[in-house]
Amino acid sequence: MSGSEGEAIAAVVVSYQSASTLDACLLRLRAARGVAQIRVVDNGSDDGTLEILQRHALADPRLRFVANPDNPGFSVACNQGAADSDAPWLAFVNPDLQVRPDSLERLRRHVQALGGEAVVGADLHGEDGQRDGAARRRDPDFAAMLRSPAAAARLDVTMDPAQPLQEVDAVSGALMMVPRALFTRIAGFDEGYRLHAEDLDLCRRARQAGARVAVANDVPVLHVRGVSSRSRPLFVEWHKHRGLWRYFSKFEAPRRGIATRAAVLAAIWAHFLLRLPAAMRAR
Repeated sequence: MSGSEGEAIAAVVVSYQSASTLDACLLRLRAARGVAQIRVVDNGSDDGTLEILQRHALADPRLRFVANPDNPGFSVACNQGAADSDAPWLAFVNPDLQVRPDSLERLRRHVQALGGEAVVGADLHGEDGQRDGAARRRDPDFAAMLRSPAAAARLDVTMDPAQPLQEVDAVSGALMMVPRALFTRIAGFDEGYRLHAEDLDLCRRARQAGARVAVANDVPVLHVRGVSSRSRPLFVEWHKHRGLWRYFSKFEAPRRGIATRAAVLAAIWAHFLLRLPAAMRAR
């Protein structure tokens, strides 16, 4: 494989009710340097998303899409998009992101600077300029959350402006660059998550496999955030809390006693019940 082929990027986008942002996302992906393939997996949208996908697919042979008849979840769709491509670099890109022409190329170079075995995210910011806290996170510690909920529940890590590439426990699944070889070795995203916490899970398993995880503080990317989630707030809250329990069960529960496990279970679902009225009002 030549150097250019060895640096080719497959951009994988999972869409759901994303018509309001998808056109801008795809226009920027098509203009991004290093992108050889674009795979969009749609999870049963009925808001005009498919018409946007068809238009872009006709205009650009690099773009193919998979139209799922239902919504099997973010992890399943990411794995579908990765399997439908063969470029050696995978960029998972949310449909509400707007990359710059050099964003993905620079993320790939950062992974290469870390020895090629790394997951690297970007400095995500909203339309108001505020940084997205999910771009830099530490692993959840559920037992600590029981002792001090307010302090321990905050997973955000402060940006260190002195470090162009800042190592962290986890980056946001809204935008991450992963070498295909690493993604394959850790068996991709855990499809037991429907949405939320699957990025924490993937980053943790990557680190367990000997890879590094870092955020590129020098690669700013606009993230509109949560456009598709707004259409199904109750569904989102349910699967967010279900994902937290799955994460705890995989990584922390085996070293905790039965009392702690029961307390964490109760705390997660008590929090869901507290969130329920707001989710019901937003429907």
